[in-house]
Amino acid sequence: MLMAHPVVLKNLIAQYEALCVLHAEEGSETVRQRMDDVAYTLCVSTGTGDLDTALAAARQQLPGARPEDDSLLTG
Repeated sequence: MLMAHPVVLKNLIAQYEALCVLHAEEGSETVRQRMDDVAYTLCVSTGTGDLDTALAAARQQLPGARPEDDSLLTG
């Protein structure tokens, strides 16, 4: 399976979180549709079938999310 670059995943997470805040404030259909689009992209990018799993998988793939990632940074 292809894996999305961590920068892409970080961007998708940030977009989704910002859209959640915006949707809570506005509740517009346009924002809701964009949330759905980003959620779908997260699922495809992580090879998962639901948003919660996609968010968890995306966060797990970010640098520093796992203890072994820290050892790569310190040498």
